[in-house]
Amino acid sequence: MSLQSHPVVPTERETAEALAQVEAEPLLPIEKQLIFGSLALGAALLGVLLWVSATYFPSGH
Repeated sequence: MSLQSHPVVPTERETAEALAQVEAEPLLPIEKQLIFGSLALGAALLGVLLWVSATYFPSGH
């Protein structure tokens, strides 16, 4: 009995065909909230970084 040591990898064409058959699923409300929360947190932290940078490390211009 011979065991394969490596899994069979599908070609790009086979992968594209399989993905074309999958129907798009809408985002769940919790997923939308998580995306919005992540973007809002990133923007807020970027603002904090800019404020800390300007306050404690002035450029002198």
